[in-house]
Amino acid sequence: MAAGEAGAGTGGEAESAGMRTVQRAIDVLGLFDEVRPALSLREIVRDSGLPKTTVLRLLQTLRLNGLLWVDEHGRYLAGPALLRWSRLAEQAWRLPPAARALLRDLAAEHKETVHLYVRRDIHRVCIAQEEGPQALRQVVRVGDELPLWAGGVAKALLLDASDGLLLRVAEASPQGAGHLTTLRTWIEEARDHGYAVSHGEREEGLSAVAVPVRGRSGAVLAALSFGGPSTRFTPERVTRFAAALRGAAGELARAGLPFEA
Repeated sequence: MAAGEAGAGTGGEAESAGMRTVQRAIDVLGLFDEVRPALSLREIVRDSGLPKTTVLRLLQTLRLNGLLWVDEHGRYLAGPALLRWSRLAEQAWRLPPAARALLRDLAAEHKETVHLYVRRDIHRVCIAQEEGPQALRQVVRVGDELPLWAGGVAKALLLDASDGLLLRVAEASPQGAGHLTTLRTWIEEARDHGYAVSHGEREEGLSAVAVPVRGRSGAVLAALSFGGPSTRFTPERVTRFAAALRGAAGELARAGLPFEA
């Protein structure tokens, strides 16, 4: 093998190892959430599935960069450097005042919680919400990440999806690749109706109505939805919800979304 070829191979292996390390660090940070804001070393090793020596190296690097902190009990928690990143994210994804008012008006008028989602690969992320006034309501927090293999929001976000993306979404579902046929049927129905509906597809007892929010190019940028107990999502209300959401989605598109290129 020529020297240049050997060097290229070594460089490629080093790059692959570096990417693997970065992904492992991200996976470790992903173990923390609102339910478990502090984790012990033992819990991180157990839940990450990584060797203890690898975990210790990752934790040391994350601590040195302020992404993790250690409390008085020796548990790890989110570090102060994340505060700056949190502010940057909030600034980048903050809706304009008119858009926030639009979501508030929808929730107040129809008495159901309103969500705005974007797609992140084979997941959907809630970037804004306004809770409805009723005591029994769907709880999805801003920043929550949910799968795309079911739900009205998923169907709306996948309206323009490629066959490759749909297959990856299906493969991540409990049904596996065979779920692709169902996904295609759902999306075609949503395209025909102009909105998407789900009843207990992802979680029993919950329903949703969703519509796409399209950008200037016509591509689906986000999905706007009502979500709540299935008992309140009667056919008559679903029709009213869909009409209100379509009108609001048009207003959001005209106002412009902060993350639209």
